[in-house]
Amino acid sequence: MKVLDLCNRREPVALNDGYFKTCNMNSKNCNGHVKSMVCCFWIVVLVMIRVQHVTAQNYVMLNADSGKTVINKNIYGHFAEHLGYCIYNGFYVGDTNTTIPNTNGVRNDIIAALKKLKVPVLRWPGGCFADTYHWKDGVGPKDKRPSIINRWWGAVTEDNSFGTHDFLNMCEQIGSDPYLTGNIGSGTVKDFSDWVEYVNAPANSGPMSKWRTENGRVKPWNVKIWGVGNEAWGCGGNMRPEYYVDIFRQYATFMASWSKESRLFRVASGANDADYNWTETLMKGIPNYMLDGIAMHHYAVIDWDAKSSATKFSEAEYFKTMRSALQMEELVKRHSAIMDQYDPTKKVALVVDEWGGWYDVEPGTNPGFLFQQNSMRDAMIAGVTLNIFNNHCDRVRMANLAQTVNVLQAVILTNKEKMILTPTYHVMEMYNVHQDAIMLPVNVTSKNYILGNDTLTAISASASRDKNGITHLSLVNIDAHAAQEVIIQIKGMHTSAVQGRILTSAQLQDHNSFDEPEKIRPAAFHDFTLKGQQLKVQLPAFSVVVLELK
Repeated sequence: MKVLDLCNRREPVALNDGYFKTCNMNSKNCNGHVKSMVCCFWIVVLVMIRVQHVTAQNYVMLNADSGKTVINKNIYGHFAEHLGYCIYNGFYVGDTNTTIPNTNGVRNDIIAALKKLKVPVLRWPGGCFADTYHWKDGVGPKDKRPSIINRWWGAVTEDNSFGTHDFLNMCEQIGSDPYLTGNIGSGTVKDFSDWVEYVNAPANSGPMSKWRTENGRVKPWNVKIWGVGNEAWGCGGNMRPEYYVDIFRQYATFMASWSKESRLFRVASGANDADYNWTETLMKGIPNYMLDGIAMHHYAVIDWDAKSSATKFSEAEYFKTMRSALQMEELVKRHSAIMDQYDPTKKVALVVDEWGGWYDVEPGTNPGFLFQQNSMRDAMIAGVTLNIFNNHCDRVRMANLAQTVNVLQAVILTNKEKMILTPTYHVMEMYNVHQDAIMLPVNVTSKNYILGNDTLTAISASASRDKNGITHLSLVNIDAHAAQEVIIQIKGMHTSAVQGRILTSAQLQDHNSFDEPEKIRPAAFHDFTLKGQQLKVQLPAFSVVVLELK
């Protein structure tokens, strides 16, 4: 704000909180330049007081009367790749296993945990694995299926005992929609179109559906969501975006919707992080009628050559991880802005189908299996990322955490008959109240989390109103040391009752282990006061809180 501009004003100047109401800045009324300068001086002082007053507090304006857009439940999706112990010795222990309770080889405890999590969509079989996977090798009698080498992840031999039927039947058990990623890197258009026909065509309507019936499934699964390749810019073929545009158009042409129930939702292989040219090339080159979603991948990683330990990390490493996680806001905004130019009605979804923290593998484990522990740092990543997706739900309509079991930022870890739920699981379970609810805009003014000369925004928030009229507000404080008082002004609704849940722990590095499986778990939260339509909340350091407002 310029002093000269203030001193030349002839109309009243008002500050919203009443510190200063009016001063006519006409030099004649102020008896010359001296009084004019004195008056200007006091305005500057009062403006500085106002700024200090605002920045000294954390404020959230909850606009409960402004909701329009639904938070698509698929934002809370997950990802299961043939990688390490995600599928084999993770989800799937084999249908002859008598030690671990299972249904057709899939662990019953994992099914129960994912049902409680309300997993809306599950992506399979990859990832990089998808563009080397030939689905026909994974159907039919298991003793006749060929073995394969997983060249991407550990060069292990797989027997294809877990295939299309196993995955799609498992999705039915969980209550999830399947998201199949098809092979365009080493497959053919015919292979891809045959897979669509195999899972979606009416019974006995053609060779693929007849084969499906022979293999024990008469009724089609009606799979809607299909990825046309994965990371085409890298492991999916090292393609140029212009080349991939033509590949996508070719494959999409031969993907048939066999019924209204199975109208296809086609997802293009999208950008790596900030490759905005990739997004623009796809939006420019693929007609909207052929395209339903564009993927984007972003991992919260410090340095690909020095990713840090999952549990023995420093505060500096935590800070860098959170800076990378918070970059998701800029990525979503800028990719969305490009999509808006070619799709102003927002028909095409931005699909963040790989996200999460990526660290060094646990000592003594196969580096190709990407097994890492899950700490309060991961809870922070999950909380702020889901807030970003919620707040941009007009364009982000699906996302898939990488990955579900035993890989990267997993929600579940297993060790033989044992299973534990991670801090990330608990955040996603707390947040599932936002699924298919109306997003309520929030305006956040936050203090900074400061480390040395660097700063990050400490407070993150998102809100929604569910079908029963209940409002939920999610709050995250990423500061590693300082508790934060947050003043929430509730606009557009009368609030008479509040209750909450919190996830936090004594140390950032804390995690659940097989010896202490419930060291970190949600607890009831009571550290708030409601006065009129103002809610004052005390957020501990590195904590996630979800409030229910009635």
